[in-house]
Amino acid sequence: MANDSSKEIAVENGLYRTAIEPTSSEEGPPAETIPENDISQQSDEWVDEKPPEDVPPDGGYGWVCVACSAWINGNTWGVNSSYAVFLSYYLSNDIFPDASDIAYAFTGGLSMSCCLLVAPLVTHLVHLYGNRPILNAGVVIQTISFISASFAKEQWQLFLSQGVCFGFGMGFLFIGSVGVTSQWFLRKRSIATSIAAAGSGIGGLTYSLATGSMISRFGLGWTFRILGIITFVVNLIAANLIRDRNKATGSQYKAFHFPLLKRPEFLLLQAWGLFSLLGYVVVLFSLPNFALSIGLTAHQGSIVGAVLNLGQGLGRPVVGLLSDRYGRLNMATIISIFCGVFCLAVWTPTQSMGMLCFFAIVVGTVAGTFWTTVVPVCAEVIGLQQLPSGLSLIWVLMVPPTTVAEPIAVVVKDDSKKNRAYLYAQLFAGLTYIAGALCLWLVRGWKIGDNILTAERNAAAEAANATRRLKINEHAHDPAVGAPDGSCIPGENPHAPTQPALSPPAPTPSAIVPANTTSLWKPTLLLRRMVAWELV
Repeated sequence: MANDSSKEIAVENGLYRTAIEPTSSEEGPPAETIPENDISQQSDEWVDEKPPEDVPPDGGYGWVCVACSAWINGNTWGVNSSYAVFLSYYLSNDIFPDASDIAYAFTGGLSMSCCLLVAPLVTHLVHLYGNRPILNAGVVIQTISFISASFAKEQWQLFLSQGVCFGFGMGFLFIGSVGVTSQWFLRKRSIATSIAAAGSGIGGLTYSLATGSMISRFGLGWTFRILGIITFVVNLIAANLIRDRNKATGSQYKAFHFPLLKRPEFLLLQAWGLFSLLGYVVVLFSLPNFALSIGLTAHQGSIVGAVLNLGQGLGRPVVGLLSDRYGRLNMATIISIFCGVFCLAVWTPTQSMGMLCFFAIVVGTVAGTFWTTVVPVCAEVIGLQQLPSGLSLIWVLMVPPTTVAEPIAVVVKDDSKKNRAYLYAQLFAGLTYIAGALCLWLVRGWKIGDNILTAERNAAAEAANATRRLKINEHAHDPAVGAPDGSCIPGENPHAPTQPALSPPAPTPSAIVPANTTSLWKPTLLLRRMVAWELV
């Protein structure tokens, strides 16, 4: 066999280029005695081969993982959605001495921001210990938060328990499970992810109705304790049934993969998330209290919150199904634009219970598009291997918008305007959704160009591969080529001085694949691709 150093593997855009060496025959000299620069015994041809890639099963136990992820989402984000009912109760009742409306608004936003803030830590711990211990730790932390909140006597205690501690527990559960579904599915990735995300909507529906009823019947303290017991049991079962495929997919668990921040498409993806979450949090937490501002009762406000979550539960699987059929970037962009326009056109003039419920169920189907599509969209933009690292950065950079969104809505609320107190908050929510959609529209244009460039690269690699194989076959059928006795190739002068054959240089990437990527961001070409219809 030839020396191992003669084997070279080059990776370029998912292609392995492997030096092909002929099998030594029994009659010829030992392969070890052949000089490395003797072209007569070494092929100068390279063959492009696709690397062995893991293919997700697109089903099987993956559906169990989808169900477990839905349970976890329902008992983390679903419970968190019911904070709109808590907030309405806090704002309309004197629960804690010297409490401020801004502090109450920050409590709900803080639970979401703390959930995302622990993403790098959870990502690193998952890499070290696997998903299951981290998920079980999240179950314990979240339960502690509910029990602690049930004994809160001052607002800062509620701030730490229902805000910080609950957010950390939700973060361990959500971050530890959010990427598992994508590891089990390929063609059905969006629909599977959307079914899992729909759990938060169903959970929000259930807990919004239950929370309002329990507060009026059992009081605030026992409401927290009951929520803690229920979520502990459900999350514990789901955490121990879910199973990741980290080893099979070769996922790279880096808490911060900073080179991603140098990629314009990833930064635009972050901007989409930032603007979308500013609008989403305002819609999610403001509707029950908005109902009070137009003269409805607290019970009607809790119903509106439940209807919003019903829309999330029903709409997210539909969004996923449409994403798999018409393109993930396409649907995320279109739905984000629709959500912004719907907030401006329907929410701002709403003054009745019927109109508010109509807005709630429709906007519920699309308001959480970021949560429904961020994982498959991120996989489209940066690839499955870097998905955990990319999501880790996304979660951390989503901390500011989730923290300040509802406080902004409370600050701009103008109680002096009868039935129009939330006008500026409504405009803010609609415009932020539209701004996010524009950012994702640019990413869509980039992705279309990237697909074109990838197709050109693959075509160039296949053409080069076919040429090399043809030359290998020609050499194989010419017995005079590379004869061990040093005889010449037909057509050569046998008396000409022989030159030592040089080892063939390894083909450079530019010789196989065009490397021009700067054109992807040229304004004219980008605009042309943005208005083109492609499945991306």
